[in-house]
This record gives sequence, structure tokens and C-alpha cells, in this order.
Amino acid sequence: MLVGFVVLYLMVTVAIGLYASTRVKNAKDFATAGASMPMPVVTAMVFATWFGSEAVLGIPSTFLQEGFAGIVEDPFGSFGCLMLVGIFFARRLYRLNLLTIGDFFRQRYGPVVEGITSFVIILSYLGWIAAQMIALGVVFNVLSGGAISTTQGTLLGSVIVLIYTLCGGMLSVAFTDFMQMSVIGGGLIYLVWLMAGMAGGADVVIAKAAAENKFTFLHGTSPKEVVGFIGAALTMMLGSIPQQDIYQRVMSAKNETVAMRGTILGAILYLCFCMLPIFLISAASIIDPKMVGVMLDKDAQMILPTLILQQTPLFAQVLFFGALLSAIMSTASGTLMAPSVTFTENVLKHFLPRMTDRQFIRAMRISIVVAAISTTAFALLSNASIYEMVGNAYKVTLVAASVPLIAGLFWKRATTQGALLAIAFGMTSWLILEASYTDDAFWPPQLMGLLMSLAGMLIGSLAPQRIGVMTQEPQHI
Repeated sequence: MLVGFVVLYLMVTVAIGLYASTRVKNAKDFATAGASMPMPVVTAMVFATWFGSEAVLGIPSTFLQEGFAGIVEDPFGSFGCLMLVGIFFARRLYRLNLLTIGDFFRQRYGPVVEGITSFVIILSYLGWIAAQMIALGVVFNVLSGGAISTTQGTLLGSVIVLIYTLCGGMLSVAFTDFMQMSVIGGGLIYLVWLMAGMAGGADVVIAKAAAENKFTFLHGTSPKEVVGFIGAALTMMLGSIPQQDIYQRVMSAKNETVAMRGTILGAILYLCFCMLPIFLISAASIIDPKMVGVMLDKDAQMILPTLILQQTPLFAQVLFFGALLSAIMSTASGTLMAPSVTFTENVLKHFLPRMTDRQFIRAMRISIVVAAISTTAFALLSNASIYEMVGNAYKVTLVAASVPLIAGLFWKRATTQGALLAIAFGMTSWLILEASYTDDAFWPPQLMGLLMSLAGMLIGSLAPQRIGVMTQEPQHI
């Protein structure tokens, strides 16, 4: 019966995507949902896109092993990112009325910077989407009792996500995200109530976690530990800002006020709901400590699915796996759109400048297929955990795109030369340190990359301008 409910849920999701395809009239509908979404839908899109497999599987398992100190990047860094976007970026970006974040880099710094940053942004999605595909494989493997292998489940899940994303684009994402947010919210709240009772009460669960020092963000105050904390926090907080998926949600709003408020409310909901799987896995260590001990050595990400299947009634299982699938699919569909739109608008369009609106939509759909195949292949070949994949995805945008974006929006003296040096300094220093990094190293590679990127922007913008021949003059936005 559990498998039957899951199949029914997947059929409904695909049906919504097919319905959304009937509402797509032009490229703006496909890429940004026609810039017509009200605040509840924008809030749902922000929340559902960010609340993915790492929120239900990756974050809780990491918390159980390392506490809050191990999950500084996500959800806390992610929450900080969305709050910054809502408070400082949403209104400014909405007023630009552009299709992609890459368009901003072209207007502000010229086509060379646009091309480099667009490539970096596209590359960053490889790990994030792959994490969702792996999680789908895990879910199908568990639900089938091993009849479907993780590899087969990953392939099946990627095909399902591809179908409804391909049909309706951002409209499909908007419609399904609203439904999926409701499933996630209702399912997790019920499970917390159920598991709290099984563990002896919420106060017992919280007290045990506190006694184990799980709520401490820093295990020490040495300079190395403080610098490591800052590096982890900034990875998602700033590295996630120059991302197409955030920009698409901002631009899907019907006005700039909705864009701002929807992003802020989505951020608050994200942080609050990320605490629920953390509570569930803490309760699991009380309800079935033997199983938790075994799974910690084997695969900590499987603790919650195993506990739900072994210890809860069918209704709770339906809600858990419904919430888990909703979280994964909403994130996968939203992030699958982002690199595809960026490639079509900021790369392909330079080679085919006379594309019609219909040809543009077709090109985006082809790009979505290519993105799905590439990320699925990466997922099957990678040995990284879901949490590691998501965290690593934003290091490249942190060191290469965050400083040019922030400086371009808030510093009038930022120049094309400054942006190019920021990219060069940030990427080079990050790659060198990443290649030689050990646990004894003082500087996190991504933090040093960010600092060097900032230095490159300041030096390049304040020095005599010598890099202007191959680029247009920057515009003050």
C-alpha cells in the first residue's frame, strides 16, 4: 500500500506538470512563470526549492554526528543567504527585469564577465542536482525493499523529474512547489508529534541533545576553529546569492514587494522546518539506539527512513516518504531549470542571436535534458554524501561570482577590470589551496578565495583601467 500511495503521488505530480505546460505561452512564462506569482506561491517556491534531500537526510545525519557545529553551512548559512536576498537584493534585482542573473553581469561588466560567471553558475549546479538524484535513488531502493537498486532508482527519479519540468518549466515548478510545501509541512509536523510521544516527550529529546553538546556552534575558540566557522557559514550565505534559482523566484513574483516578502518568509519557513528532521533523528537515538548505532557506521543518511519503516504505522510512512519525495522533487525541478535557462540565455544566445521565442523555449528544453543527463551521470559516479555535495556546490560561486555581483549592485566604482581580477584571484587561490588542503590547514580554501576575490575587485577597480578593449564599459545599475 505504501508503494501504491507513492506511485499515486508521483502520477499527480506529473499531471500537474502536464497541466502547467498548457499555460506556457512564451519564454518568460517558461523561465520565470510570467512574473505573476502571488506571495504564497513565491514563498512556497523559495521554501520548497531549498528544502531538498539534504534537509531531510543530509542535515539530520550530520547533526547527529557533529551537532550544530557540523551544519553551519546548511541550514544556517542558507537561511542567512535567503534573508540577505530578501532584505538587500530582491527589490534591486526585480527592478532590472532581466531573464537571468547572467544578464546582470553582461549589463554591468560586459560579455566576457557574463560568459565566465555563467559558466561558473552552471557548474555549481552539478553537485546540488546530483544530490537530489541520489536521494531519489535511495528512496526508491528503500520503498521497493531492495528490488530497485539505488542506481535504477536514481535513473527512474531523474526521468520523472525531467518529464514534468520539461513540460511546464517554471510554471510547473510553481504549481508543484505549492502542493509539495503542504505535503512537507503537514507530514513533518505529524511525525514530530508521533516521534516525540514514542521518545517520552519533546523535552526528553531536546534535553538529551543538549546534554550531548549538540547545540554548540563552536567546539572551541581557537583562531583556527573560528576561521573554519566563518568559512563554513559564508560558503552558503554568500556563495548561494549569485544563483539563477534564487533569481528566478525573485522574478516570478508579481511585484517587487512580493519578491522581497516572499523570499524572507520562505527563509524563515526553511530554517524552522529544517529543525523538524533534526528533532526526528534525535528522537530516533532514544527510540532505537541500537539501530542508530549500526546505521551510523554504515550510512547515517538511512537512519530516518529505516526508523520510519520499522517503528511507525502505514499512515506515518506515507506522510514521511511523501514529505521526502516532495522535498527532493521540488528542489530537483527548480534547480534543473536554473542552469538550463542560464546556458540558453547567456551562452547559446551569443551564437544564435536571432532565435525566435519558440526556438528559445525549445533550446531551454533541450538544455534541461542535457542538464538532467549530466547531473545524473555525476550522481552515479560520485562517492560524496548528499550534504557534502550540496555544500561543495557553492564554493565555486562564492570565490568567483559573489564579489562581482555584490560590488556591481552596491559599489558604483566597480569596473570590468575589477570583476575580471576578482574572478581570477578568487578562482586561482581557491583551486591552489583546495588541491593541497589538509585538516591541519589554517585557512579554509573557499574563505581565502573569497578574500582574494575581494582584493582583486578593489585593486582592479581602483587601479588605472587597462582591461576595457575587449569588453563594453560597465553600466551603473
